[in-house]
Amino acid sequence: MVSRARLKSILTGLALYAMAAAIVGYFGVNAYTGKYGLNARQELDREIIALTSELAQLKRERARNEQRVSLLRSEKIDPDMLDERARYQLDYANPHDLVRMTPAN
Repeated sequence: MVSRARLKSILTGLALYAMAAAIVGYFGVNAYTGKYGLNARQELDREIIALTSELAQLKRERARNEQRVSLLRSEKIDPDMLDERARYQLDYANPHDLVRMTPAN
């Protein structure tokens, strides 16, 4: 009986250490590969960099478009811009323009 009690206490101790090691291992693995882990943080940093550059490009495009729209305002219409837009929408060309035809793919 003495040997069974001793064996039981040793196995209980080993089981507790094994469970503690498994729990620490589980949280360790999730800290590295989980949804909010180190790998996910690196991926989020890359996405932030990509979206920041896209935002800068869109801001430049918006500034260009706002400048073009300001040229078409009724208070101060730029004649060249008006001529360009009218030709584009009506599909006309000036007889003095050089028109280059490209074959359709």
